[in-house]
Amino acid sequence: MAVHWGGIAGMVFFYLLILAVGIWASRKTRGASNTERVMVGNRDFGWGVGLFTLIATWVGGGYINGTAEVVFTPGWGLVWAQAPWGYSLSFFVNGSFFAKQMRAAKYVTMLDPFQEKFGNRMGGIIFLSAITGELLWCAAILAALGSTISVILELDQNLSVILSACIAASYTLFGGLFSVAYTDVVQLACIFVGLWFCVPFALTHEAVTPLPQTLDRWVGEWDNRLMGVWIDNCFLLIFGGVPWQAYYQRILSARTPDLARNLSYAAAFGCLVLSIPAYLMGAVGASTDWSQTGINLNKTDPYETPGIVLPAVIQYLTPPVVAFLGLGAISAAVMSSTDSSVLAASSMFVRNIYKNIFRPSASEREMMWILRVAVIVVATIATVMALTVESIYVLFVLCSDFVYVVLFPQFVCVIHIKKSNTYGSAAAFALGLLLRLLGGEPALNLPAAIHYPFYDEELGQLFPYRTFCAIVSFVTLVAVSYATDIVFTRGYIPRRFDVFRCVVNKDQMAYVRPGQEVNSHEANGHEMHNFDAIDGKTT
Repeated sequence: MAVHWGGIAGMVFFYLLILAVGIWASRKTRGASNTERVMVGNRDFGWGVGLFTLIATWVGGGYINGTAEVVFTPGWGLVWAQAPWGYSLSFFVNGSFFAKQMRAAKYVTMLDPFQEKFGNRMGGIIFLSAITGELLWCAAILAALGSTISVILELDQNLSVILSACIAASYTLFGGLFSVAYTDVVQLACIFVGLWFCVPFALTHEAVTPLPQTLDRWVGEWDNRLMGVWIDNCFLLIFGGVPWQAYYQRILSARTPDLARNLSYAAAFGCLVLSIPAYLMGAVGASTDWSQTGINLNKTDPYETPGIVLPAVIQYLTPPVVAFLGLGAISAAVMSSTDSSVLAASSMFVRNIYKNIFRPSASEREMMWILRVAVIVVATIATVMALTVESIYVLFVLCSDFVYVVLFPQFVCVIHIKKSNTYGSAAAFALGLLLRLLGGEPALNLPAAIHYPFYDEELGQLFPYRTFCAIVSFVTLVAVSYATDIVFTRGYIPRRFDVFRCVVNKDQMAYVRPGQEVNSHEANGHEMHNFDAIDGKTT
């Protein structure tokens, strides 16, 4: 087996660079016993680090590799490469409606408002959707990296996956968000410089036909029958990209609420800029006569495995030195996504599950140790999944559906609908999930029990049914919340039947944030400080 030592050297160099920066940044948390300092960086991120680390939330291995893959794939092309602008718009939605409110409330994780409003146990159920998304995202990226390196560099796939996970976990383990954020700065710089440096060489390679002459290969095909699918995917990316802990971990670390909002707007523009080279390289791949390159088509055919088109373009259409930078950029991109997911999942577990449900009396020192253990466990689970499960990417897409259908409507209500309560949340969660599952999922061999309008036996669901499920979930949450509020507060149903203790028995379910002290007089008199997440004031 001919190992490509130049590409391996590039990967090793960038891995060592990232590891060194991560260890250096971990000094900021050395000796710290406050989990909030580790989870939200002491809320001290300004424009510089804040913007870079926020852009790195989405701009990772899946983002740039996936964009190039869709543009390159025959029949899909530019028309269906919706992720870059869809996720960029999700930043705009977050900035306009959620970021400032969340930061003003001084939450530590995205799940804090859920547990504050719906109770710890309902928040724990919602946690399952959130952490599954983070785990599958991380595993999908590691799996993609392993397959790319094994095909392009002809290096052992398992070794590359394990090495990547170990490095990401090591600096996250000790430095928390500080290490993740500072390495994001380096990783994003590597991505920007590495990819843009490759573009002119790839465009001018003798095997590449000028892009204007190959529009039919990479623009894509439009089928009016699939308009509903296109619209559904569009909304899934925009609104399903809103309630993610990896994003809010950074937003909640901003110095001020206004800065949190403005960082979101700026990051939306940054994500679009960094997607341009991925778009171009996908088009270049579609315009290339691969038989004129050094690639062994009998062993590695981009049209059979379109996911490797980006590294293939970098390696076979650019000079060795440039390929060194480009493949290093891909490695950096994977790291920027992996460490984010590991820390996000670990933070939610430690604060919202371990502390709030199982160990309310846990000390800060104890939580710090549990956080470190959680980082190791999460990284291990994601690595095992990446090595053993073949349909990781499919599972991740399905989980993104659930985030959109189940989690996004809940997030809107918990921030902006004051009378939303646990009854509405539980009903919306169950109904939204049921409708989504009954819609079927071909990738998991799950048949469609419900045929939504325009259903086609060959093409499947053509109606934007995910969006329909999300709307039904939202309406259900609002309707059930207001209905239960009326029947309990007006005495139509006796007070003792408020079993979730969220309407007339709120004083029995008082949520106390870690570190907040409330005396018995306040609790018994139902005068606890309930945070109004809309205007950022206490009442």
